[in-house]
Amino acid sequence: MGAPMELAAGLRQSTPGCLDGEALIEAVRAVARGPLAAVVEDCDRKGIYPESVLRELGALGALGVHHDDRAPLGQSGTDADFGLAIRAAAEVSRVCGATGFMVWCHQVCGVYMEQSGNPNLGGDVLAAHMLGRTLGATGMSNPMKTFAGIEQFLLKARRDGQGYVVNGTLPWVSNLGDDHYFGAVAALETDTDEPPREVMFIVRCDAPGVERRNCPSFSAMEGTNTWAVRLNNYRVDATNLLADPVRPFIGRIRGAFVLLQTAMGIGVTQGAIDSMWKVEPQLGHVNQFLEDRPDELQAELDELVARIMKLARMPYATDQEHLISVLDARAQAGELALRAAQSALLHAGARGYLMSSDVQRRVRESHFVAIVTPAIKHLRKEIARLSKPVMPQAVAA
Repeated sequence: MGAPMELAAGLRQSTPGCLDGEALIEAVRAVARGPLAAVVEDCDRKGIYPESVLRELGALGALGVHHDDRAPLGQSGTDADFGLAIRAAAEVSRVCGATGFMVWCHQVCGVYMEQSGNPNLGGDVLAAHMLGRTLGATGMSNPMKTFAGIEQFLLKARRDGQGYVVNGTLPWVSNLGDDHYFGAVAALETDTDEPPREVMFIVRCDAPGVERRNCPSFSAMEGTNTWAVRLNNYRVDATNLLADPVRPFIGRIRGAFVLLQTAMGIGVTQGAIDSMWKVEPQLGHVNQFLEDRPDELQAELDELVARIMKLARMPYATDQEHLISVLDARAQAGELALRAAQSALLHAGARGYLMSSDVQRRVRESHFVAIVTPAIKHLRKEIARLSKPVMPQAVAA
């Protein structure tokens, strides 16, 4: 049996004056295996929020490489690299799925800001976000489920002069702090004969009308600073508007939203495979009788990563075939994480059943990968909807 393989590579050559793809991944790996690994148990068991790790990742450039204008990272003229962003987040998730999730929250918030075209959310504001000097998140679980016909909008907006005021409560939004912010969507109150319309905006946690409340304890992901957020006449105007109308905007970014999230599944799976190899010298003589052995799972993961890297070359493609492929890759990442984490537990035996075991933690993290929006069932529902053949309209005789 060989040693665990590293995540798939194949990135561009170095840009003068900055880290190239592989150098960035090595730097992220050092942070993940050093400062992050030192606090991962406290994040899981005590709910410690690893803010310093997130800011260190931002300073490396790991939170901003998927943006078109990478001048804040010292990479002016360099194209956005979603593949590199996914690989960086996967290295974080390989050590701590909760922190990997928060990296995704921040990365996708940057997508909202950049793609909005709002100059108030670009320039120095986006530059600070890319470098992790400010931290962002996403409150899009409810809207994404609503657009899929699973839930109804929890935030309501009404027109007020040149802007809107928003009321309602989101039950949980992660990666929040006193000075953090997140993207959200509210249904606009309209006359009954008007088609549905929504508005998308940035919520700043320290703004008037924003209240954070404690959430129930989770079985994992306790270190993610997850809160219920209530908006009471929260003001939306040109300073924080992301999209109006929303549906065309969501159609343009949803592939990127889902692609970036595959990093969690990749990283949790790779971490589980690492744990299997760790016990192989002692338990390989009996573990050889188990299914889902580490070399088999590694081959599946490498194939999936290669597929995701190809899809990441076109993050904003909107054609149906591309979107189905993206959704399928995200579903497979969740399913593979579940299989790998369970197999790692079986490979570890009793030692993997200890609460302090990284194997035990990873089992719970894999459950989160499977149910976080879009959950596997949500993904399969959307794939089924998009895959339905379009019936030709009846031709008049």
